[in-house]
Amino acid sequence: MPFILALFILLSGLVLPCAAQTAAPERGTAITDPLALRELDRGGFGLGRMLQPTTSIDLPIGNDALFVLPSMRPIRKALNDEFDRYIATHKAASPAETSGVGPSFDLQLFDRALLFSGDTRFVLAGIVNRMDRAFVDPDSCGEIRLIYRLVRITPAGAGDGASPRLPMTLNMVLKARGRDHDPAITCAEIARRWLATGEAQASGAELAGWLTSKEGALALVGADHIDRIETDLQIAHMPKSARHEFRTDYLLKLFRLDPQRLTFEEGRLENQIDRDGIFADAGLKRDFRTWLLDPKHIGELDRGTILIPEKFLATGAIAATPAGFAPSNLQPAFGFVEADGYGNEVFGESEVVAALRKAAAQGIALENIRSVAGFERRLNDMTCAGCHQTRGIGGFHFPGVDWTAEKPSSSMIVPASPHFFGDQVRRRDILTAMRDGKEPDFSRGFSDRPQSRGSTELAGTLYEDGWGAHCYQQRPRPADNDASFRLWSCAEGLSCQPVGNASRFGMCFVKSR
Repeated sequence: MPFILALFILLSGLVLPCAAQTAAPERGTAITDPLALRELDRGGFGLGRMLQPTTSIDLPIGNDALFVLPSMRPIRKALNDEFDRYIATHKAASPAETSGVGPSFDLQLFDRALLFSGDTRFVLAGIVNRMDRAFVDPDSCGEIRLIYRLVRITPAGAGDGASPRLPMTLNMVLKARGRDHDPAITCAEIARRWLATGEAQASGAELAGWLTSKEGALALVGADHIDRIETDLQIAHMPKSARHEFRTDYLLKLFRLDPQRLTFEEGRLENQIDRDGIFADAGLKRDFRTWLLDPKHIGELDRGTILIPEKFLATGAIAATPAGFAPSNLQPAFGFVEADGYGNEVFGESEVVAALRKAAAQGIALENIRSVAGFERRLNDMTCAGCHQTRGIGGFHFPGVDWTAEKPSSSMIVPASPHFFGDQVRRRDILTAMRDGKEPDFSRGFSDRPQSRGSTELAGTLYEDGWGAHCYQQRPRPADNDASFRLWSCAEGLSCQPVGNASRFGMCFVKSR
């Protein structure tokens, strides 16, 4: 029973990642203090205030008022359309069937009335620095993300318990530096201010006040920096029963701000491959194969900086959880590579091998992709759905700590997933390079096995080699180990143990006697 409980905790992401460390891994790269976030939400960083910075209406506002704003109406329509499409896809052919969605079936749909209700609203759950994405648009210095969580509004006098949190996050993405910025505001200055937050001793209202002061990191963030909104909604869930395993489906969408109309319009998800479209169109499949196997793009895929052209991308995705460790056709890129001769694959194995050799011959050093399996796993890892299915907390990477209680506490609940925490060393290194005027290294490892980045901070933790880390079962003969995963090992005293039907991927646990 202890092993099963530990496994459940790890797969859910509900672990205390800072327990064995002397400093929070997100220091200088994210704002997670619940009391500070509460103050910021009530001030200028609430969702309503960000959308209407000059409004005179009472804030915060419920979702009934939020989704009638002109800027938000396209989001409401697109989400409604996705609900209708999901229902049609899962509609049972006859009343006697058990496969379907709705009250009479095992697959239960999220009550969309709650999404647009006056009884719910979005609260600020965290602020995350993503200046590590400056490679997308160097002049913007990367991104700052305001992450909001959907909650029920607790009526006054209902007690000091926390408002029930609902399974949806809304991510407002801002440019770290606006187009009409003060020339004195450089990427180095923005990075310096954020890194300084990691050294601050303040918390709660004092921290919120310092962050928004003239010299604070958030003084450089405003509504005029908004680029897009990304949503992650648990559209349906299926409780475990005698007939089937537990399952949840998460809907991922993106909406870009139209600067002329000032509305959020449906856009294509970054690197979310349109699997159905590519398999349905021979010309599109051919173009995708040619584009991706170019040595330059192979190098970008390996580094984690690839930006797939929009014509190959989807406007939405369903990410299923749990996805497990082994390749799954629920993930958009698995199944793209097949042994040559089947005729329906996007890439033949020999094509991938030839492309990797060509890239190496041109002097492109490959750190992550060293095999066909590494190519396929990396391609999936770069998609929105593939990333969300890797080490998330039930489909989310940043649900945040609930501050809606009268006396919120983060002592037993962590704000983010193991994938999020495992990436903080890399992000902080990039901020440090920016601050010091050095060229940042924007490369990254796999979502479930982060780069060491020359640091020992992750060694022996659940992110790298420690108890609960993701790993690859090594065979005695080196030739029997896949070159892309041979470094996914476990610390001394631990062994890589399979989880379910996970092939050779597993987790580091104490060696069985």
